[in-house]
Amino acid sequence: MPGEPRPVFLNLLQIRLPVAGVMSIAHRAAGVLLFLALPFAIALLALALSDQEGFAQVQVLSQQPLMQGGLLLLLWALAHHFLAGIRYLLIDIHLGVQAPWYRQTAWAVLAAAPVLALLLLWGLS
Repeated sequence: MPGEPRPVFLNLLQIRLPVAGVMSIAHRAAGVLLFLALPFAIALLALALSDQEGFAQVQVLSQQPLMQGGLLLLLWALAHHFLAGIRYLLIDIHLGVQAPWYRQTAWAVLAAAPVLALLLLWGLS
């Protein structure tokens, strides 16, 4: 509206997004993280496939705590992006669009992705 004053101070920490909004932002962040991790993943794969020494180097490197944390973060991003993508595909065919369902599926994605990431990391160890 033309006569209304615009907000001067907007505190982003006080904005309460709905759970579907949080899940949507996390989906985008996960996609960016996966994209940015591609060169590192390709470099590690190339090193592992180069020879036995390179494979041993990647094995030792993968046991480092920093690398384990990074791997957990990437596994979360992969799980979240996958699950949220399925949720969005279902929404595209008009399943789960109603009020209680879109919140419940958003909570399900936010809860299941870290659990799935931990299970995958445990399976890789």
